[in-house]
Amino acid sequence: MSTSQQTDPLIGRLVDGRYRVRARIARGGMATVYVATDLRLERRVALKVMHSHLSDDTVFQSRFIQEARAAARLADPHVVNVFDQGQDGDMAYLVMEYLPGITLRELLREQRRLTIPQAVSILDAVLSGLAAAHKAGIVHRDVKPENVLLAEDGRIKIGDFGLARATTANTASGAQLLGTIAYLAPELVTRGTADARSDIYAIGIMLYEMLTGEQPYKGEQPMQIAFQHATDSVPRPSVKNPGVPEPLDELVLWATEKSPDERPVDAREMLQRLHDIERELGISPVVARTGPIGIVRDDVAATGELTAVLPATPTGPVATMAEVDNAGRLRRATQRRRSRGGWLIVLVLVLAALAGGLGWWFGSGPGSMVAVADVTGMTFDEASARLQEDSLVAVQQGEYSLEVATGQVIRSDPGGGTRVDKGAEVNVYVSLGPQEATFASFSGMPDADARAALQAQSVSVPDESAKFFTDAAPDVVIGVIIRPAGAPEDGSQDVACMDGCTVHQGDTARLQVSLGPLPNVAGESEGKARSTLEGLGLVVADPSQTESSDSVKAERVIRVLGKEDGTWLAPGDTVTLVVSTGPALFEVPDFAGMTLAEARQAAANAGFSIDYDDRWDAFPDPFTKVESQKPDAGDMEPKGTVISLRIAAAL
Repeated sequence: MSTSQQTDPLIGRLVDGRYRVRARIARGGMATVYVATDLRLERRVALKVMHSHLSDDTVFQSRFIQEARAAARLADPHVVNVFDQGQDGDMAYLVMEYLPGITLRELLREQRRLTIPQAVSILDAVLSGLAAAHKAGIVHRDVKPENVLLAEDGRIKIGDFGLARATTANTASGAQLLGTIAYLAPELVTRGTADARSDIYAIGIMLYEMLTGEQPYKGEQPMQIAFQHATDSVPRPSVKNPGVPEPLDELVLWATEKSPDERPVDAREMLQRLHDIERELGISPVVARTGPIGIVRDDVAATGELTAVLPATPTGPVATMAEVDNAGRLRRATQRRRSRGGWLIVLVLVLAALAGGLGWWFGSGPGSMVAVADVTGMTFDEASARLQEDSLVAVQQGEYSLEVATGQVIRSDPGGGTRVDKGAEVNVYVSLGPQEATFASFSGMPDADARAALQAQSVSVPDESAKFFTDAAPDVVIGVIIRPAGAPEDGSQDVACMDGCTVHQGDTARLQVSLGPLPNVAGESEGKARSTLEGLGLVVADPSQTESSDSVKAERVIRVLGKEDGTWLAPGDTVTLVVSTGPALFEVPDFAGMTLAEARQAAANAGFSIDYDDRWDAFPDPFTKVESQKPDAGDMEPKGTVISLRIAAAL
């Protein structure tokens, strides 16, 4: 056992009471991946554990959870399945499909450049998986050979959706440009924006690398490579590898155009063009097979070895392409069964002629038909094993279902109890879980229309919407919150869908609807304002608050106080009236004995003005004296009140 395996504290640990860690597969900058056993379902899984020093970083936690949600939304045979996501103490983890095999990067290291059929087959599978992501509104943002998995059983899958973003949120700042620089689209370098066409650019660079064995741009510093992406054009692969056909040359150039508008709009369009090229070149995509890359043994935990290398007879590159696919093997198996069936018929005829046993053979003997077993509720592996007991061949089909859990059999065709020939194929329909439901913006939509749109895609809506007083028109939707089926009640997984979203059928939506604005009761009497607001279902606090006002008469409402946090008011909430006490009153100064100038200054300081016989302005100020005033000193008057002064000569 290697030292790193021995010192890894997670080896042998039981995570979340369910996943027994067996061995470490890989370690990256954000997480470490282990092979583990799901004790509940008794299957091998890949366990991706976030590094401990990132567990307190909410941004990385969000990206980690986002990977699970983004990948779990995709049901495609060319996308790595995500089964579970959770938290065990301070350790965040993802549970993914375990695929023994190698990455495309490892294949390129061993073989340098691929054959044309190899490159076409891998590109076909990657584009198929990416097309499913683009159709679901997901941009991968980190397409590169390290994220393309080549399984030992021939499956090709794209994984690591940790950087995925919805296409409606495609702007990235410098800190968010986390894609590998060698596959970074020019618009990500120059503008920091990404959409499905940015994934297409990365696919084009990856295809160039598969065909030529090297990347188109090189440099000692990342910025040198980024600059080339933004300013240069990718050369034709045939310049480096003359064996590359012209259609693949053109496909690379189309995918790597500097302007996104000149590339395929998404993976589906590029895949359609690839299919045309496959027909032109006479190439049929085949399953990527790997050479002696190893198979995980059951005693991996005991030995600490992740893989055990099997002997291999080929002397060429480590990774080759298989000559046939699964369908071909199935056809040959069927032919062999038919061949055996022919010999059985001959034998039956001989036995019938010799012993008169024809009735026994077809009535209850080995040549009789068999009844299809009821496999509903099983996993596909369980169903396949059960049907194999009756010499039937299970063929997996996918079907969306709201009632049957993901991975369980919904039905079979022919159905349970149907009698069929031995060796016949039985289509086993396995639940893909609820189908995705995509919604556009609900802005400005009436309550009834929003309900109809949600229910049309099997998203349930409570009978009553939450209603609030807002500036929006009455009965208009102002908020849509969708809770995924089975999500916790604390709202941690709720999805804000007002501006559009992609969720799943079977989820539950909560609508927030406007009651229109609160009526303006400013300037009304306290009693009338209280009656108006209570008539709308609001609770008016008693007593009201009072406040002086220069503009609102006494005993008239100045304003209405709502919630302290400023959120929308709803019927049943408490509001408080602020009622005017009239203008504020101030004490009148005592001007007696002051000179005219002193009285004028004292009045100004107190916010009053004075009135007097202006003939006293002709007298020197020391010869003037205030004898009396109205209002009297000490009276309370509003600011701006005019004080009448009687001036006399000072002796």
